[in-house]
Amino acid sequence: MVELGVPEGRSGCPINMTMELLGDRWSLIVLRDVMFGGWTRFRELLNNSLEGIASNVLASRLSKLTDAGLLERRPHPDHKQKVDYTLTEAAIELVPVIIELGAWGARWLPTTPELSIRAELLAGGGPQMRDRFMEELRTIHIGRQPRPDGGVLAELDEAYERLVAASGSGRSSATPS
Repeated sequence: MVELGVPEGRSGCPINMTMELLGDRWSLIVLRDVMFGGWTRFRELLNNSLEGIASNVLASRLSKLTDAGLLERRPHPDHKQKVDYTLTEAAIELVPVIIELGAWGARWLPTTPELSIRAELLAGGGPQMRDRFMEELRTIHIGRQPRPDGGVLAELDEAYERLVAASGSGRSSATPS
């Protein structure tokens, strides 16, 4: 296994090292938006973030996550000046952690049903759904294939859309969990 490119931490504790890499306010949000929103370009990430990330902070986090080996920066095939940020295997292996964080937040924090549904479905779907989701992300980000119809992302988006329609909240279908 190849270690990620991160500076030495204050200690060799794996929890500390993970927190030094991902413990700021924005790193997991950027990874979430790439995973669930499918946004791979700077402008998409900037404009679609519900949390309103500033452009300088987004640029810093994209650089940090790329340097660490969680994102890969690829030239966009249709436009020379655009780049796509795609998940690496190390980022995809964070899916179980992100699922558990989402499930914990949905259980213990004042979240909205529309923005909690993806986390709840992934947690409730158990290892089988988690593994299908991770394979789907590998196909999209590592294999450079289009998002499959009828995959886990489609299931999560459909559940979200049903709740949005029922509540009349009018949030975008691409809103991550």
